[in-house]
Amino acid sequence: MHTPPAEPRTSPDAPTALKKVLTTPLLYFFILGDVLGAGVYVLVGQVAADAGGAVWVPLLVALCLALLTAASYAELVTKYPRAGGASHYATLAYGPFAGFLAGFCMLAAGVVSVGALARGFGGDYLSEFVTLPVVLVTVVFLAALALLNARGISESTRANTVATVIEVSGLLLVIGLGAWIVLRGDGDVGRLTDLGTAEKGAASAVLSGAVLAYYSFVGFETSVNVAEETRDPRRTYPRALFGALITAGAVYVLVGAAAAAAVPTQKLAESSGPLLEVVRAAGGVPTELFSAIALVAVANGALLTGIMSSRLAYGMARDGLLPGFLTKVLPGRRTPWAAIAATTALSLLLALTGDVATLASTLVLLLLVVFFLVNTAVLVLRREETTRDHFKAPTVVPVLGAASCVLLATRIEGDVWLRGLVVLAVGAVLGAVAAARVRRAPRTEPVTSSGRGPSS
Repeated sequence: MHTPPAEPRTSPDAPTALKKVLTTPLLYFFILGDVLGAGVYVLVGQVAADAGGAVWVPLLVALCLALLTAASYAELVTKYPRAGGASHYATLAYGPFAGFLAGFCMLAAGVVSVGALARGFGGDYLSEFVTLPVVLVTVVFLAALALLNARGISESTRANTVATVIEVSGLLLVIGLGAWIVLRGDGDVGRLTDLGTAEKGAASAVLSGAVLAYYSFVGFETSVNVAEETRDPRRTYPRALFGALITAGAVYVLVGAAAAAAVPTQKLAESSGPLLEVVRAAGGVPTELFSAIALVAVANGALLTGIMSSRLAYGMARDGLLPGFLTKVLPGRRTPWAAIAATTALSLLLALTGDVATLASTLVLLLLVVFFLVNTAVLVLRREETTRDHFKAPTVVPVLGAASCVLLATRIEGDVWLRGLVVLAVGAVLGAVAAARVRRAPRTEPVTSSGRGPSS
């Protein structure tokens, strides 16, 4: 078994330390805003195609599965409140190779996601208002997000709070319109019990739909990488995490039920904007309103994923798994400007080439690999004593969380597995190099009480 290294003690005044500014409400909205991201606006149609009219069932199943892994994250975050997240936990439990692989999967998912969202921002939703070259929109969009990210986590999360309120308001509007359609007699609540399709039985339909629905909940892991910037993470993080996930789950279930009852299942399945179909069926609400809400959702999702990617790169660099220059922070604001610049540049490259579709379909698989490592790391790291008071999940929870990752992975199609294995192979090669470099490097001396390490 890998012996976990002693956790470095970084003083809040150290030149590379991050500023603690996040309160419970800010962190709650951070997580809620990331979970209620752009995916929800196309999710319902995809789930309906796989599961039938009872869209709410796979959404509820996905919430329960997400809560299992979330409990493992809550234990590790409150035990080791540092940027780096899954990469840091896997390093502590299994060594630098597993740590790099976990971080690589998260970075690949995050960077591609931001690039894809940047392309999406310049697409059909924006064209409802103005027609501009996608390349120009992409460059300006990513530059603006990078500047907001670099300005500070507090400013970024306050912008997210406003965006989240807008997103939730739009979803509540769909719920209300769906109820109105049913009440006036134009809907069909019988579709809410219609589980399965011509190709799949009920059980298979639920699992297939749950894979798609699971993707809509995985935004919670981005919050792990801002734990170091959270005040009193022992109390703040579990409250914000579970509160945001349950809130998002309730909204998703109600949105799914409203859409399925208001719009025929086949129409939902064929639409790339299924919630817009609810607005059209209800009448009285301008369709441009939903385009505006969708743009806010896309921008908010890209901002939060960009924050996660930059903090993850910062944390991996501090663990010695990425080049050390990525630990550079802005004086005064203490935001990781080098990591922000690097991850934004990669996202821009992907967005401008447009070659993101082949990798985007592997994101769920990559995240399941990460979540499996996190759930098992909880059990391994319980052998390490700590004086820090922290949240502790019942032992059965991480066991079920790891099992759920395996179960969902079996529902992913073979061609996606092939693409995912290529990405994992690249990560494994780079991870072996990084692990060898870390093992050859001399052990870092502990930080002194003044917060400064030994002079170079």
